[in-house]
Amino acid sequence: KGVTLSRFGFSVGRRVGGAVTRNKVKRRLRETARLAQVQNGWDMVVIVRKKGSSADFHMLRRSMNNLMKRAGVLDGSPNCSNTSPRID
Repeated sequence: KGVTLSRFGFSVGRRVGGAVTRNKVKRRLRETARLAQVQNGWDMVVIVRKKGSSADFHMLRRSMNNLMKRAGVLDGSPNCSNTSPRID
């Protein structure tokens, strides 16, 4: 429908940790999304698993970039599959 921006949503449940930990993970993921060169018009939802609480910024960024490459939403990346990528 003529959407020119890509949007991200982050789901970080209580199993990940307390409020401070969940907010820290969300801040890191928002920055990762801001730095990514994503094609326009995509809506993405990221569900954080328990291991996400112990990941530093660089590990989260590397994981997000790998997921976005697999999904084919980064500028210049071919769409490799039509399935939703998942990291456990």
